[in-house]
Amino acid sequence: MSASPIVNNEEMERIIEQLPKINYFWNNYQLYQWEGFWSTLIILKAAMVFKATFKTKPNDVLLASSIKTGTTWLKSICIAIMQAGNKEEEEDLLVKDNPHFYVTTIETMDYYSKTLTDDLYTMPSPRLFHTHLPYRVLPDSIKNSDNCKIIYITRNPKDTLISVWHFFNNRKRLEDLTPLEVVVENFCKGVHLYGPFFEHVLEYWEESKKNPQKILFLKYEDLKIDPKKEVAKIALFLGKPFGNEEDLEIVLNKCSLERLKNLEVNKSGSLLSSMSIHNSAYFRKGIVGDWKNYMKPEMEEQIDKITKLKLQGSGLEL
Repeated sequence: MSASPIVNNEEMERIIEQLPKINYFWNNYQLYQWEGFWSTLIILKAAMVFKATFKTKPNDVLLASSIKTGTTWLKSICIAIMQAGNKEEEEDLLVKDNPHFYVTTIETMDYYSKTLTDDLYTMPSPRLFHTHLPYRVLPDSIKNSDNCKIIYITRNPKDTLISVWHFFNNRKRLEDLTPLEVVVENFCKGVHLYGPFFEHVLEYWEESKKNPQKILFLKYEDLKIDPKKEVAKIALFLGKPFGNEEDLEIVLNKCSLERLKNLEVNKSGSLLSSMSIHNSAYFRKGIVGDWKNYMKPEMEEQIDKITKLKLQGSGLEL
């Protein structure tokens, strides 16, 4: 983090020493459980600093998501909406760099290999930034602010899981791939990066029902089915409604998954080189129902069972 955090490092280390931890399947990372969710040590420390020190500014917009639920697409859409009106190709930020460069994920800033144009703490308003952190650990200044808006996106848990599996197996040799059975087992137990998944989703879902003016809850599948309707909804929520159909179509074209996938900035290079993740890893198939190509019937049944149990009575369907 680039702020000057007012955090007692000794107290932080004392807390971390007492936390439950496990060896994660991806690159043998250790995951620590803090406030009921799992993260790496670097992410955990960043989350603690963020929670303790972050102060909102007027018109802040926080994008939030669990991992591999449509984060890159949502970032791209919001960038394009904020840039709406710039019709010249050379002014299209999405052509110049990967979406994650412009909308930083706050708890992974220490992983970035490139110098960011604006640091989170010096960025002019309105600030647009992102987190994978669960609602429970967001700073009070975000939760209690009437001016800070949150857009949350989620996805069918089976497609999410398959996307996670591919992402973390990225660039591994075939013999080193983590078996899908292991990933399914950990996912259902909630023991995975930023997990548990269902608690993550439900916290934002419940808060969005309490305060829909503050939290916009989106589903990846809805964006795929009716992108025009959902993108217009996002723009209205951001206070940037489209003045005409042409401006909406421009944003839709800029942010089509096919175009984003084929932009040179997303086919080469890496923002997270320290994690061996190339920009191209963020753009795979992007289709709904891809899980059917990988999961055995018993895996499907296992995930469906835990999904039904976790979402029961919430009014949410995934």
